Amino acid sequence: MGLLTGKTALVTGASKGIGRSIAMRFAEEGADVAFTFLSSVEKGQELEGELKKFGIKAKGFRSDASDFKAAEELINQVIGDFGKIDILVNNAGITRDNLLMRMSEEQWDEVININLKSCFNTVKAVTRSMMKAKSGSIINITSVVGVKGNAGQANYAASKAGIIGFTKSVALELGSRNIRCNAIAPGFIETEMTAVLDEKTVQGWRDGIPMKRGGKPEEVADACVFLGSDMSTYISGQVLQVNGAMAT
Repeated sequence: MGLLTGKTALVTGASKGIGRSIAMRFAEEGADVAFTFLSSVEKGQELEGELKKFGIKAKGFRSDASDFKAAEELINQVIGDFGKIDILVNNAGITRDNLLMRMSEEQWDEVININLKSCFNTVKAVTRSMMKAKSGSIINITSVVGVKGNAGQANYAASKAGIIGFTKSVALELGSRNIRCNAIAPGFIETEMTAVLDEKTVQGWRDGIPMKRGGKPEEVADACVFLGSDMSTYISGQVLQVNGAMAT
């Protein structure tokens, strides 16, 4: 359909799961796509090849968005190679689940750094370029857990709730420069990570969702296409929940 033709997007944490689907849908809609990976080098290289089949420019970068200097270097590299960044999708994230009483300081810090600090790092680094262009769409991937919390995920919930507050603040700060900032909060999305779990457990989760199924990564990607495209030019500071009515 070409909803993103002429735009350049950067997607962090795109070697698998939701991030990979976002990168693929962006390429399908005509965007040039830069993306990051960290440990999954082979999958990152494979994705780059898949994206180029759409006839767009694509390049993967091995980079850690939670490292302030590395994030700044990444943004500069992408702008150097692609000329601009119109859409930034902060998708990189991890879980280190544990009950609060058993949670270590390391488990807390690692999740906060990779999930939340990475958003600060990349958004700060890209702001000057977007302000100069007087346009841009920033999309931060949060979670239903950041909206309603979840036992055993205090660190993850705190990081994802922090992303929501960060998103709303950035929208207020940069709105006058025609830069939009929104968050997407996926619910239970079925990826390769959930495929290895016990089927009975997974079915129990599905049964607890009003729509009686898990979401597809492509359904989150479609929401990203909408927020990255010119169909959402007056939408900013919002949290779009993609969760099958799991939380309303």
